[in-house]
Parts: sequence; structure tokens; C-alpha cells
Amino acid sequence: MSSEQTPATPETAGPRPRRLTYAAALAALEGLALVAGGVWMLVEGLAGDPDDRQSAVTGGVTLIVLALLPLLAARGLLARRSWSRGPAVITQIMALPVAYNLLQADSVAIPAGIALAVVAVAALILLINPATTQALGIRGPGRAQDGKQ
Repeated sequence: MSSEQTPATPETAGPRPRRLTYAAALAALEGLALVAGGVWMLVEGLAGDPDDRQSAVTGGVTLIVLALLPLLAARGLLARRSWSRGPAVITQIMALPVAYNLLQADSVAIPAGIALAVVAVAALILLINPATTQALGIRGPGRAQDGKQ
């Protein structure tokens, strides 16, 4: 049986924990922000007067493609798929250096860096929470074979 065909176990049965819903919402928010940034770069590259049109278009397409990771992770988290936690955690870890670079800027990017850092840290806390792990049916090391301690 594939993981999608397995019936709900006692740990994953019942209502979805709010922490899991919040983590999915934050991942989706990051994905949507990446899509918005990518579309903005594409529009600027195609309609505006950028220094380098090819770089603007490439950057826009790259951001839109990168948005797929947090958006798919958010969808998986809402559906309580155990595979979705990995991409969601990776997204948050990748967001932290970006937030740091935005905080080093001397411009209006500083508030964006603060917001990104807060979202990434909050999402990481929600994703590693034991309630989230249990809701996704993820067992710790050594517990995959027997459902016992």
C-alpha cells in the first residue's frame, strides 16, 4: 500500500491540530509572496525598463518555480501527509539567510526581513512541535517498525 492509501491511524485520526493549520498557512503565505515577487519581476522585466531584461525575466520565472515548494508543502500539511513536513522545514531554513540579508540592507527591505524572519521562526516552531509530528503520523527513530515506544 502507498502512503496515500493507508487508513488513518489512531494518531492521525480526528480533527487537524491548529498548529498544523497555522504551519500550512505560513508556508502558503511564503509561497504566495514568492509568486507575487516573481510576477512583479516578470512585469518589470517585460514592460519596464530594467538594466538587464534577461536577468529580470529569469529571476521572475525562478521565483515562481521556487514558490511551488512551499505551496505543495502547505497543501500536504493541510491533507496531513507526512512527506510535507520536510519541504516545509527546508523552506523555512532557506528563508532565514534571506531574512538576514534583508536585515543587512539599508532600505525599506528591513521590515520585509523582520517579517520573513518572524514567519520562518514561527513556522519552524510549529513544524517541529510534537503535536504536529503526531498529527502527521511521523514516528521517531526506532519507532517505525513497531508502533511501540
